[in-house]
Amino acid sequence: MAQTSSGSEGYVAYRLDTIKLPWSVWWAERSIEFLLIPTALGLVTGAFHLHVMLTIGDWDFWLDWKDREWWITLWPPVTITFLGAFQYILWGNYRLPFGATLCIASLLLGEWLVRWSGWHMWSYYPINLVTPATLFAGAIAMDAILLLTRSFILTGIFGASLYALLFYPSNWSWLAAYHVPVEHNGLVMTVADLIGFEYIRTGTPEYIRIIERGTLRTFGQHSAPVSSFFAAFMCTLVYWMWWFIGKGFCTVRYIQGRL
Repeated sequence: MAQTSSGSEGYVAYRLDTIKLPWSVWWAERSIEFLLIPTALGLVTGAFHLHVMLTIGDWDFWLDWKDREWWITLWPPVTITFLGAFQYILWGNYRLPFGATLCIASLLLGEWLVRWSGWHMWSYYPINLVTPATLFAGAIAMDAILLLTRSFILTGIFGASLYALLFYPSNWSWLAAYHVPVEHNGLVMTVADLIGFEYIRTGTPEYIRIIERGTLRTFGQHSAPVSSFFAAFMCTLVYWMWWFIGKGFCTVRYIQGRL
């Protein structure tokens, strides 16, 4: 693209001077693109955040609900939906290998805005009680595998599995301090449970139950690895399904007329 001048108004040449547009038209076209990109990212952030709130809900809201069973099982398969569709949109149309990372960045931006403004500033909950989980490690691994293999099949097998397997280790660095056992009024609990007891949320039964009670205890107290590998299997299937959903939404189809 080269800029030329004709009279008092500059022109922008496209495709080796075969098409010439006035500079004002070119600038108006670019201005529309600069408005569309933030708008699209805002829509992705809002839709992804709403999807997480409606499907994961309390396992993402509260610190004491981030257990070694359901939290690990639910988070990766539910969030990989948007990642699979967004990866196809960016990779299939523009060959940009950062769809998963960009999608997770949009999600965490929306979550931190809501947690800080709504839960911390408005409801006065401590920020460590409502800290969202991070998924950057798995998203970067998915994008890297897609870039190296250029295959959505291999990305679904290895990338989606790594997305689930890296979820718990990447969050353990900040979550481990809240799993330290403490004694309170003759009861042994974690620091996360103690914070949850001190800040009352509601009296419905699901909030006063034992969070980690479930059938995975039959595996000899090793529920985190079992949950991670089950989530990895589910992520592979969900990734492939949403890859085709993203392909269907961004594929242009032409209908032949009768003329």
